[in-house]
Amino acid sequence: MIIPIDKEGKSFTPQIPLDEHARQWVLELAQRGDLPKANGSCLWVPLPSASADATAKPVSATGAGSKAAAKGSNRTSSGLPAKASQALSGPHRVLLVRLQAEDEKSETPSEKSYLEACKAVAKHLDDAGLDSAVSLLQTAAPKDKDLSWATARLILACREQSYRFDVFKRQRSQQGKDSANKGLQSLLFAVDPRKSKTVDLAISQALALANGMDLTKDLGNTPPNICTPEFLADKALALGKSHKIQVQVLERRQMQSLGMGALLAVAQGSSQAPRLIVMHYQGTKTKQAPIVLVGKGITFDTGGISIKPAGGMDEMKFDMCGAASVFGAIKAAAEMKLPLHLIGLVPAAENMPDGNATRPGDIVSTLSGQTVEILNTDAEGRLILCDALTYCERFKPDTVIDIATLTGACVVALGAVHSGLFSPDDELAEELVKAGKNSSDTCWRMPVEEAYQDGLKSNFADMANVGGREGGAITA
Repeated sequence: MIIPIDKEGKSFTPQIPLDEHARQWVLELAQRGDLPKANGSCLWVPLPSASADATAKPVSATGAGSKAAAKGSNRTSSGLPAKASQALSGPHRVLLVRLQAEDEKSETPSEKSYLEACKAVAKHLDDAGLDSAVSLLQTAAPKDKDLSWATARLILACREQSYRFDVFKRQRSQQGKDSANKGLQSLLFAVDPRKSKTVDLAISQALALANGMDLTKDLGNTPPNICTPEFLADKALALGKSHKIQVQVLERRQMQSLGMGALLAVAQGSSQAPRLIVMHYQGTKTKQAPIVLVGKGITFDTGGISIKPAGGMDEMKFDMCGAASVFGAIKAAAEMKLPLHLIGLVPAAENMPDGNATRPGDIVSTLSGQTVEILNTDAEGRLILCDALTYCERFKPDTVIDIATLTGACVVALGAVHSGLFSPDDELAEELVKAGKNSSDTCWRMPVEEAYQDGLKSNFADMANVGGREGGAITA
């Protein structure tokens, strides 16, 4: 059982579902000083044997809880279906976790403190190898967050902790199915039964989000000799079958007939043929303009003729993580059954140098009819995305959001704390910033102004594909 403890050594909830003897024992230890004061500090406390029998079942104040049961359903982590539970077996030990208040005047922890505690709890549960746990941590939600948010954060932390990508390790394959069943299998939340439906919904949505995130991480971690444009297309078709999503895949000849010269220019140095993947999730019967998510899918980026340095080039398999994010978002939306019309659009290609590769100085025509002088073949993401963004006009979208590992210039500008957000639409930008804060995946709005267009002037084409070093993230 997970019990949050405040800076004074008191439980955040007076209603600890243990028998009186065990409750007093736990609170006495919490106040005695054994639990360190630092936020997120944890302490395992063995319970007296009497509290672990059938007469001391952990239940909420009125006898109901919400359950997330983890079942090892895939190679990476647990799938967690949500349902209500009323019969909970008694705990044999308690995990005390310290949460520091936001300030001296506040009785609740800050969002940062709560998230740190979730990560600490997830690690202790994983290290202990427990197959089940009961949580009261959600009772210590930050003052501006509700019970649903607090519940979801712990689920996501546990799924993050349990994630493994070891499918290519020989030891893992020899261990077989037994290893897939180890770890946390069920996580139960003791809640007021009047809030159980709300918490059950939060659990199911958190599990759908975690499943989408796992797919995103799996695709990103898959080596580039396997994760090719064709592989991504096959994954999309498989996702379509399993989640009832309409999938269309355009191949090179179709893109040539459409006039996608920029996307094809990036792919022409590779033996791996490009793909344009379109995934339609229709979560509503009513007619509505779709939200289109466009994800950069460069499955490996050598830089082309403008080749990158050797150091760290292995990480260029992650240059398709924009595409992977779109896959994960579509899967999560389908599992949540969101009432939306959502389209995922993934231009997938490999950027390689060979005798057929695009050269610096080449000029190509885009799907929009404009011409681009390619001054640097390592600025390829904007080339495949420009054709993809033009292609999505045919869907008459309400909103278009593209996600990309577009340029290292953005990391230079913002570091590793925030993602760069570029939008001329104030309302959309505010929604995305708010969503980032709520999900603890923050972004920072960058300027999008016509004045920066001068940096992309070309003597020979409508525009160049790179500007100068100054404002590189903006001109990208």
